[in-house]
Amino acid sequence: MNSLEQSAKSIIENYSDFLSEKGFTVSEISKNQYSFEINVFKAKERIKIHVYFGRKGNKVVLQGNKDSAIYFNLNELINGKSLFSETPDRMNEPKIYIGTDESGKGDYFGPLVVAGVFVDSNTLIELKRIGVKDSKELSDVSIAKVSSEIKKIVKNKYDLVVISPEKYNELYDKFNNLNKLLGWAHAKVLENVLFEHKAPEAISDKFGDENYIINSLQSHGQKIILHQKVRAEKFTAVAAASILARNKFNEWFEKKNIELKMKIPKGASLQVEKTASDIKRIYGDEFLIKLIKLHFKTSKKIKLI
Repeated sequence: MNSLEQSAKSIIENYSDFLSEKGFTVSEISKNQYSFEINVFKAKERIKIHVYFGRKGNKVVLQGNKDSAIYFNLNELINGKSLFSETPDRMNEPKIYIGTDESGKGDYFGPLVVAGVFVDSNTLIELKRIGVKDSKELSDVSIAKVSSEIKKIVKNKYDLVVISPEKYNELYDKFNNLNKLLGWAHAKVLENVLFEHKAPEAISDKFGDENYIINSLQSHGQKIILHQKVRAEKFTAVAAASILARNKFNEWFEKKNIELKMKIPKGASLQVEKTASDIKRIYGDEFLIKLIKLHFKTSKKIKLI
């Protein structure tokens, strides 16, 4: 599976988990020649979601009755209200702000990584010049290269919070809610950046009620104006944060692949389930728990919990 197929698969898996949490019934993921797809049901209505992979990158397409309530709901959840509004939200990119994004929330193996990047008018120009964009549109090789360039441009004006699987499981038990955990982690990154670099605004991807982040902010972040946007990666600092987070996430896998002398797959799939079962058989339950996010359905499938 090439990098574009892998990113398309990750996107559809994230949509599947997200929509299931929203109360939709979601089918198993299936793969076609050029896309991954799921069927999404609510009441007697059904919509199909395709995530295509091709030379121009990944593309999300909804297929079904555009006049139905479920189509409207899914389009709003996935693409944002601005696609329907006659007066769309055309928020201009601030000249000075912090962008945050995460990597790993839809992956059974590996850490959850949240990154924050401070930008001003000068670094915005430089980041755009090197082609910073959503990490889902880049191969792992490109992510490693661009991540290095981002760090040279922003210098020390960024932060990474790496939550190991062990710590993740501990925090999930505490919060008992993924969005609350994400809110805490995004707030932690914002506080760390704001400790050294003052910014009036911050932008993050919309993953839930904005109070999940706001309520976790402490002294340095109490006065910041927070914007949570669907597809926030269109904003340069958020895209840069997504690349830094994904690169750190990838480094964990590279290290574990060497340590275990096997390839640890990303995402949540049959291959992930098989690999987890193999590790459980070879090394035991306690060893495996240190590598995975325990609350995923995969844990029940391999009889870990």
